[in-house]
Amino acid sequence: MKTKSLNLEHLVRPAASSDKPAPALFMLHGYGSNEEDLFSFANDLPEDLCILSLQAPYDLEPFGHAWYAIDFSAERGKWNDIEQAVKSREAVMKFIASAIPAYGLDAGRVNLLGFSQGTILSYALALSYPANFKNVVGLSGYIVPEMLVPDYKDKDHSHLQVYASHGQLDMVIPPAWAQQVPGFLDALQIDNTFEEFPVGHGVSPDNFRSFRKWLTGRY
Repeated sequence: MKTKSLNLEHLVRPAASSDKPAPALFMLHGYGSNEEDLFSFANDLPEDLCILSLQAPYDLEPFGHAWYAIDFSAERGKWNDIEQAVKSREAVMKFIASAIPAYGLDAGRVNLLGFSQGTILSYALALSYPANFKNVVGLSGYIVPEMLVPDYKDKDHSHLQVYASHGQLDMVIPPAWAQQVPGFLDALQIDNTFEEFPVGHGVSPDNFRSFRKWLTGRY
């Protein structure tokens, strides 16, 4: 089901049971993609989850969407528009706050799943506002400290749980960047699992089965 009723366009797969507030999984797609990408996982994820796949607010030419601009020019190297990223971070927080009553969600069981740029933003959300989230599944991404709120280190992150994975052959985001995630999370006392798979910038069937197993029963 596709709707524009909140501040971000999104797809929704309702939880199988509607007799009580449902745990939620918010999906954030990668650069140049759209809300339909990660939503393809929905039918193979637990039925008691309400799944909401969001479309990023910035349009790209000739198609696709982004959470923030990336400059790929050789002169500057890869550069992220931090200002846009922070605006997207806050837009997603606004969306989640509105979606909880709109879809009858359990505010104490809000989970994130991201891919690539969506993973980077998912980390920015959960590490900035840990009280609002329970689990993060971060696929093929890394942490950008500049996208976090300035006082993130002063917050209690100890209840968060993170599953992170990366392709060993990823030519878009170097594996070395993702390999820094566990140490960053350890410093914040966040329980985390990190796995690598023999693929490029994508999610292999083994990777999908692994994060699904990790997520099941944790939300």
